[in-house]
Parts: sequence; structure tokens; C-alpha cells
Amino acid sequence: MLSIVIPTMNEEKHLKKLLQSIEKQDFDNYEVIIADNGSKDKTLEIAKKYKCKIVKGGSPARGRNNGAKVAKGERLLFLDADVVLPKRVFGKILKEFKKRNLGIATFFLAPIEKSKKKKLASFFFTFFYNIPIFLLEKTLPHAAMGILIEKKLFNKLNGYNEDITLAEDHDLARRAGKLSKYGILKSVRLHVSDRRFEKEGWFKTYSKYLLCEGHMIFIGPVKKDIFKYNFDHLKNKKK
Repeated sequence: MLSIVIPTMNEEKHLKKLLQSIEKQDFDNYEVIIADNGSKDKTLEIAKKYKCKIVKGGSPARGRNNGAKVAKGERLLFLDADVVLPKRVFGKILKEFKKRNLGIATFFLAPIEKSKKKKLASFFFTFFYNIPIFLLEKTLPHAAMGILIEKKLFNKLNGYNEDITLAEDHDLARRAGKLSKYGILKSVRLHVSDRRFEKEGWFKTYSKYLLCEGHMIFIGPVKKDIFKYNFDHLKNKKK
């Protein structure tokens, strides 16, 4: 079984699209676990409609850890709530994951098709994320928006480090890469929202993550809120 874990907080606008894309897959041996951090909108109503398991969330790291604790699958797929899966991907990613003997894997990213500024988003995702992580695949693991990992390996690592305030997913990938084989799955690209870049600005957001990268390499994981990351800062504006 594949256990899909999604941390949420006020994600009614995006969660439904993700759950619909999961429901349309050609693979049914999975469960979906929502780790919710006190949503005030229709997030939980949507999760219940799609028969998801619901656990208490918190920060993204804590929510993912809480979801993993109740997961029944031998593999865990962590997804952000604003991801949309392409058609027929589960079979592809699980086949590639097994064939390459990976313990942990991540994905290249592409903007959701209806993005208002798709060309700009495609440029940034390609040149400022996909190409760099491809070049660093063998030396410095990265992971964002989606992570597939063996549950045994995840438990051995004691999951996500909940003390980290930004890039806890990169930290997990690097720790896992020391114990098992890490790789980028080439058979599928995740479709993701560019909302965080649109809201804060592309250069500001990229600069923030670039500084975070330097901090991780030269000082260590970011455990103070020096980059002012707020799990709820991307919540939808009232219509």
C-alpha cells in the first residue's frame, strides 16, 4: 500500500484539486491522510468527502510526522496541498522507484496548467529548481512539494526534524541520502501552484531559499525563524 500524507491549513481552494487528481489515478492500493492544523474553511469537509483519514497537524514537519504514524503503507508519499498529479502516475513512479532501488525520491516541478503566468513559472521552475537539483542529484539531495520514501527508512530517521523552520524537506532528503539511495524520479513531473511566488514575488522567494541553502550548507539546518516563514501566510484571501 501507498500512504499519501498531506499537511493542510485552510486549503479548500487547492486540496479538492489534488484529491480529484488522486482519485483519477489508475492505481487504487493507497490511502490518503490529511494532517490538519486547525483549518477554519472547508478543508476538513472536503477531506471527509473524499474519505481521507484526518489527524492533528501543526507545522508541515509535525503534520507529516503525525500522518506517518498512522500510515499503513510500506511507502510514504508526502505531497503539498497545492500539488496536482498528472494522469496515471502512481504506477510509473513506483516502478521507477523500485527499478532504481531508491530509498527516497523527489520530483521535477512544473506549473499547474491554468497558472496565470505559466511561461514565467516554467522558466523559474526549470532554471532555478529543476536544473540545479539535477546537477546536484549525486552530491546534495533536494526535495520539495513531493517526497516518496520507504516507511522503514523514514522511521529510522525519526521522520522530519520538527525544530527546522524552513527546508525541512531538503534536510530529510540529505539525511536519508546518507543511509539509502536518493534520486529524482524522471518519469513524472509534479504540477504545482506558483502561489507562494506570486504572493511574495519570484526574486524575493528565490532569494530566501538561496540564503536558506547557504545556511544549511555552512551553518546547519535553519531552526530559527530568520526567514519569516509562516505556514498560514499563503491562506486564501476572502473573495
